[in-house]
Amino acid sequence: MVVDRLSDGKRIAQLLASELTGHEDTFSILSIVDSDADVEPTDDGALAYAVAADNERVAEVYVQPDRTRIEFIAYPDVTAEAADEEGLRVRPKAVRPPRTLVFVEDGAQVKWTLPAFRALVAALEADADESN
Repeated sequence: MVVDRLSDGKRIAQLLASELTGHEDTFSILSIVDSDADVEPTDDGALAYAVAADNERVAEVYVQPDRTRIEFIAYPDVTAEAADEEGLRVRPKAVRPPRTLVFVEDGAQVKWTLPAFRALVAALEADADESN
């Protein structure tokens, strides 16, 4: 029996971008910015693109040879909780302001990241409602 597993970091990032830009109205406030179509994966992770809301970066997506790493800039606690509940590997990044790192090691796990992006959108919308 052959098990197909997509573990190419660049391809995983492409799948994620496709999910964010074309499949859910929920993500309509998000856009892919600063995309590098020619990005080459590195061991430390090369920036493939950023995700923005209202022209402000809320996440960055890095490609490594065997996985993709999402760095959530906005609402790191909310996104960490949502990603953890989906069984993804999550860890904080000790920078100022803090970030949440989510590791996507298989193409199938791209769908598992969507609840974290939904939580991010909900937090952004709630914050916008409070501001109005």
